[in-house]
Formats: sequence, C-alpha cells, structure tokens
Amino acid sequence: MQFLIENWALVLIALTSGGMLLWSSYGGASGSDGVSAAQAVLKVNREKGVIIDVCEPNEFQAGHAVGSKSIPLGQLDKRLSDLPKDKNTPVLIMCASGMRAKRAAAQLRKQGFVNAAAVSGGMRSWREAGLPVEKG
Repeated sequence: MQFLIENWALVLIALTSGGMLLWSSYGGASGSDGVSAAQAVLKVNREKGVIIDVCEPNEFQAGHAVGSKSIPLGQLDKRLSDLPKDKNTPVLIMCASGMRAKRAAAQLRKQGFVNAAAVSGGMRSWREAGLPVEKG
C-alpha cells in the first residue's frame, strides 16, 4: 500500500494507458478503424453489402476484390447514383492500403450512407486473408 501512495503518478499513468488500450480495442474508436476483410465478406454475404473500390483505374485493373465496383475517390461525389439506393445497405470501401477508403467512407457517411465503412488494410489485407482477387 505504501508503494501505491508513494508512486501514485506511476499508478495513474499505468491505469490511464491501460484504459486507453481497452477503449480502442473494444469499440471506443468504432467506425473510424473500419472493418476487417473477413467482416466485409460477412456483410456482403449476410446483409447484401456492396464493395466499392476507390483506387485509380490502373490500380483497379491490376487487382481488386471479386465483385467490387470501381469508383475512383476523385469521382465519388459525382457518381453517387452508382451506389445503392437504400442508404442503409452496407457499403464497404476498398483501396490499396485503406487510407483512401477511410476518407471515402467518411465522405459517404456525410452523404447519408450510415453503414459505409473502410476495409482496414485495403487490398493488402484482402490478399493476406486469401480472399479472391480478379484482374482486369
């Protein structure tokens, strides 16, 4: 007990960092981190979600998730009509690494697509999970 009293600052720092770790791991950062490749597949299969690839056309041609639709990030605002009419449909956003996808998901949520989410890690994580990729 004496140790805790004498080192209260260290104990407070340890508790705070542990709390922050738990917060980020268990939903405190929900929405911002996106979904895993496996979760994306479940949303497509169970909830009729759609995958939108926001890579540039040459990146899309080099390899993309099977069944995904190409809408480059720079054209997203102009091509909202290519997205599901029901704004509650899960819209899963992909890119090469996940960075552009996060921006696109935030952009779509502002447009009312409440279930827009980036696929964390993008095509890199999709390939690592052994999920199907097509070219062309």
